[in-house]
Amino acid sequence: MKNKDMEPFIYKVRNDGLYILDVEKMNERIKVAAKLISRSDPSKLLVVSSKRYGRTPVLKFCEIVGSKPLVGRFPSGTLTNPSCGTYVEPEAVVVTDPLADAQVVEEARIMGIPVIGLCSTDNSTSNLDLVIPLNNKGRRALAVLYWLICREIKRLRNEIPPNGELEVSIDEFESVL
Repeated sequence: MKNKDMEPFIYKVRNDGLYILDVEKMNERIKVAAKLISRSDPSKLLVVSSKRYGRTPVLKFCEIVGSKPLVGRFPSGTLTNPSCGTYVEPEAVVVTDPLADAQVVEEARIMGIPVIGLCSTDNSTSNLDLVIPLNNKGRRALAVLYWLICREIKRLRNEIPPNGELEVSIDEFESVL
């Protein structure tokens, strides 16, 4: 299935109807996201995943980058209600799936907080400031994407050499079945 919003990110459609995302556009947007994140205070970034396969990659990403994770159920009012026990004031938000994390996207829109969304072909891109196309349903795809963004952020912060590798493997970002 595909959403019209995601058509610019589709490279081709296979004979069996499977949509293939454009890896070049994915890579471009990973670099843009990493540049934005690396130039800001990482503790002011909220990274969210209500999806099971997104939880481990989000937790590992936040551990390495120094951002705030929010995995599992998103309590309403977390971004909009200062009297809510889970209230936070991030400068930016990353959502693993804009459809599953729709409440986060809506609250961020209300508060004027920029949102980076990891979008599969069936996602809408409304209220997202930066779309990173990928299969956000696949545990390996999510692990690879979060690992790539981590590596690029660390490289931009001069915390690893330009051709160096991240101190953790992609496998450590992948959710266990």
